[in-house]
Amino acid sequence: MPRIYTHRFTVADDAIDVNRHVNNLAYVRWMQDVATAHSAAQGWTFERYLAAGAGWFVRSHYIEYLRPAFLGDALAVHTWVSGFKPRSSPRRYLFVRDADQVPIARAETLWVFVDFATGRPVRIPVDVEAAFPVVPDDDPELQALRAPAGSAGAGRT
Repeated sequence: MPRIYTHRFTVADDAIDVNRHVNNLAYVRWMQDVATAHSAAQGWTFERYLAAGAGWFVRSHYIEYLRPAFLGDALAVHTWVSGFKPRSSPRRYLFVRDADQVPIARAETLWVFVDFATGRPVRIPVDVEAAFPVVPDDDPELQALRAPAGSAGAGRT
């Protein structure tokens, strides 16, 4: 089960806006998709959340665009859980262009664990939290992802 989950893909036409680069809404969609895939890889599929009667809802997104991405670019999006509070968890993302390993965007989503019947935030169950190891900012694997190819050290995100 990966602490840092990676998904690779090629930017398709439906992600491009009138300025001929990736639209900001595509990043939000990719963030949700990769978070869902990471959850499933950790054993928490949508069906399992349904059976548990609770699951994750977005409270907020933050995205910092570092460089544009274009049609046909091969990208990697890396995601990891950066912490837990009783009813919420921040998840971070790093988008990297495969061709040169340069970060093009970094982002964070605050996910809240919500009871499906009441629509109210509830305490994150122990088995859910246990499925997602927290990756600290100074993690060596994470620092390696943040460093552009050929750089002497890891950059901060």
